Amino acid sequence: MPTETGTETAQAGLAALKLGQLAANTTLNWCVLLAGIFAGFVLGRIAATVLRAASGRLEARFGFQGHALALGAEPAKLAVLALGLHLGLAQMTMSAGLGHFCRDLVTLLIYLAGIWYAYNLVEVVERLLKKIMARTGSTLDDMVVPIIRKALRVFVVVVGALLIADNVFGQDIGAWLAGLGIAGLAVSLAAQDSLKNLFGSITILFDRPFKVGERIRYKDCDGVVEEIGLRSTKVRTLEGNLMTVPNSNIVNDPVENLAVRPYIRRVMNLTITYDTPREKILEALRIVKGILEEPGIREPIHGKVKADELPPRVFFNNYNADSLNIFAVYWYMPPEYWDYMEHGQRVNLRIFEEFAKAGIEFAFPTQTLYLAGDPKRRLIVERLGGNGSGGL
Repeated sequence: MPTETGTETAQAGLAALKLGQLAANTTLNWCVLLAGIFAGFVLGRIAATVLRAASGRLEARFGFQGHALALGAEPAKLAVLALGLHLGLAQMTMSAGLGHFCRDLVTLLIYLAGIWYAYNLVEVVERLLKKIMARTGSTLDDMVVPIIRKALRVFVVVVGALLIADNVFGQDIGAWLAGLGIAGLAVSLAAQDSLKNLFGSITILFDRPFKVGERIRYKDCDGVVEEIGLRSTKVRTLEGNLMTVPNSNIVNDPVENLAVRPYIRRVMNLTITYDTPREKILEALRIVKGILEEPGIREPIHGKVKADELPPRVFFNNYNADSLNIFAVYWYMPPEYWDYMEHGQRVNLRIFEEFAKAGIEFAFPTQTLYLAGDPKRRLIVERLGGNGSGGL
């Protein structure tokens, strides 16, 4: 059986692809094709430059709407290149199959340019939404706009892919969509957690337990919200770490929004020694109350509310195992944390100074042993029985 040589194989493949008709094109035809491609490339760059220049002028006059022209610069280069390729191929002699392939290629490039431009236009929609929401003075745009931007871009890509499949590759997208309906059930079952997170993000957006830029405390996470996404919320902790929390967990568990608290409540337990006489205990109460009413200390405690709404409270409230307890509580406002810490330090130093002047000692964990032979603290033991033989 004879074996085909390389030349015979190449000729057979050329005949199978029906590319032989290309040889019928003259040099002029090839030059026109190259000229069309070159013209498309050059004119595309010129069109992009013109669009950017016009965009700058329109944006300065009308605002961000003029930016839409600049977003079409790169897609325009691709579209003009496809047009030049189409004009160059139009005068070429080729087989029906190759001609169909070239037309599909040009159509694909046109669709890609359109999808690219639609994808870029999402940026204009994003800026428009930010401008509208900025009028309300709300920070809701920091949460809603990124989600809308992502959803629109996914929508553009999906619709563009379906259009290309239908108009370029001739696929029956109706059958695809019907099949997706069946496959969607399986996907939804497999993606239950992702769907929970999606609905969790929607709940956060409408319920608004917190916003971007606010400090929250969630379980062991304490930090500032940086982003609320479709799947998770990103929190920058006080240690500087970036923690990602699934949205489904956030909506099901308690979350403390520290940014909206009207004040910071401080509770103090001042422990003094058990041998403190009654007069000194009363003096300690007067000292603490007086310090909380001193100028420079009382103003942040009362804040903007009346003095009788949230007054400081000081009580001798408990007998601890090794100390007497003086309970004090006050409410600091506005809730600026580092100012609150500085204020607390001043309160502590004043209490320390006044207790030292009054001779009131702070208690610390101690144990006292009473010896039976101690003449100052004699143990009285009663014997049961007349002659000392009975039990204690």
